[in-house]
Amino acid sequence: MKLRAGRIFSAGGEFGADCLQRIRHNAKEPRIRRTKADVLNKPADKHAVSNEAITGLLAEPRRRKILEWLEEEGSARVRDLSAAFEVSEATIRQDLEKLEQEGRVTREHGGAHLSRPGASKAGAMVLQHMENMDMKRRIGAYAASLVGDGETIILDAGTTTTEVATRLVDRSNLTIITNALNIAIILGAVPGFAVHLPGGQFKSPTLSVSGDKAVEYFHNIYAGKLFLATAGVGPESGLTYPSFADLELKKAMIKAASHVYLVADSTKINKSSFTRLGALELINTFVTDDGISDSDAKEFELRGIEVLIAR
Repeated sequence: MKLRAGRIFSAGGEFGADCLQRIRHNAKEPRIRRTKADVLNKPADKHAVSNEAITGLLAEPRRRKILEWLEEEGSARVRDLSAAFEVSEATIRQDLEKLEQEGRVTREHGGAHLSRPGASKAGAMVLQHMENMDMKRRIGAYAASLVGDGETIILDAGTTTTEVATRLVDRSNLTIITNALNIAIILGAVPGFAVHLPGGQFKSPTLSVSGDKAVEYFHNIYAGKLFLATAGVGPESGLTYPSFADLELKKAMIKAASHVYLVADSTKINKSSFTRLGALELINTFVTDDGISDSDAKEFELRGIEVLIAR
């Protein structure tokens, strides 16, 4: 796929040894802290953030978590939701029926998927979560200022990382590896940029690719910087996400990068989503907005994390 003078490489196509050699040459050698590596080497927790956080949820909070799952994945099976929330399949069916009555989901045999408005957004390359955009734009501009000409970076999928991408178009000779189709299209049109996409399964709510092929792809990548998205972050919960489908992919991205920047607005601080990626030691720098409290900023800094505030 070719857009103007920029180049996009897919995992199954033009990405070869010469490209990999150039990526390694442009990037700094990874300098991962031991504590970060220890966290990465732990098996992924494919269940709840904690038993208290997921099991025993009342109906309404559980339905909100189910909706977050569907907004991340696009669809879900009843048996998977039943196992994850530790309730009966009959209870999950009732939850899905209620969400369908509210016009949020469409039930199908054995599961449910998001209602059609999500599909039209994907066709228009519009992401699902467009709240707090003023904060995200400021964060995106600040994070983009940390990228210099000729660097090799990884951009995670998400609304805030998309804001980072839109502010990189005036750089020169960037190599970008991303799992986000919308970011690949934005940056693939810039002359002198080389944009690389992994293979995998396409997820319309996040306009991204996921799965084992995507994870394997990042095992052969070395980048100077990763800009990582999250659904929730906190000293106790760590990094959390709406579903466990992307946990291994995000771990692979982190391992592939020398420096990890978490980009997230302040409303996500001390918020827990459904699944836990790991502790805060996975990140080096947290780029957020001025809504962060002094006490929260200090908590991050006490854990060795640099906090950068976009004003």
